[in-house]
Amino acid sequence: MVKNTGRPAYLQIADDLRAQIRGGSLAPGTPLPSTTRLAEQYGASLSVVKLAVGVLRTEGLVIGQQGKGVFVREAGELPPDPKAGDELAELRATVQDLSVRLAKVEEQLATSTTRRPGRSSR
Repeated sequence: MVKNTGRPAYLQIADDLRAQIRGGSLAPGTPLPSTTRLAEQYGASLSVVKLAVGVLRTEGLVIGQQGKGVFVREAGELPPDPKAGDELAELRATVQDLSVRLAKVEEQLATSTTRRPGRSSR
């Protein structure tokens, strides 16, 4: 699954696991697959997988329990998705732009449908 994109493999794995956590396919309270299993799944070394899981720990998405494994944090404990704010701002800007464009179209329609002098209506 790791691709030669120039982006480090551990970040690609962390991105994928993060997306699974945010998307709900790795539900709060569930354990991550073992390091060995993740290494097989992603075709990466154990050290690369450990780095990826370390990124998620640093971000507060997962928590390690000695002797038990690494678990997805409970929903109330998950930090907010920093990209969600960016997406919301982008959506607001798009809606604002569309509102301005719609107002211009409505204005053009209003002026084009008014009667022009010298024309008869049917």
